[in-house]
Amino acid sequence: MSIIEKMTKIINDGDVAAGEQMIHDDYQFLMHSSGNKLGKQDILKWLGMKDVKKEKVRVLFENDEVGFEHAFATYSDGNREALMTYYKYKDGKVVYMETLSLIHISEPTRPERISFAVLCLKKK
Repeated sequence: MSIIEKMTKIINDGDVAAGEQMIHDDYQFLMHSSGNKLGKQDILKWLGMKDVKKEKVRVLFENDEVGFEHAFATYSDGNREALMTYYKYKDGKVVYMETLSLIHISEPTRPERISFAVLCLKKK
């Protein structure tokens, strides 16, 4: 099972203990909606809230250093969005994550612009 697949299961299950094992101590998460950065303890607390479910997860690219996924996220408040997530790995754990909201599926009152992205991967 890939690291992205493991993280998807951890998020969907709200499994804080597994998150503790899979998330590096130096972890940073850059939130696309606000630009805020969260650390490991912030994310573990969030996992325990079981606020989001990810579905239709597609691993676009993954190796020992990085991973990219596309998924649909449904939040406990009813919002739903398509996300592109960038993962960076260190010592076999997730050390950094950044998301980009591709399109907000259902929230007609959202004040922010809908954003789209094109991702190009280049082999070294």
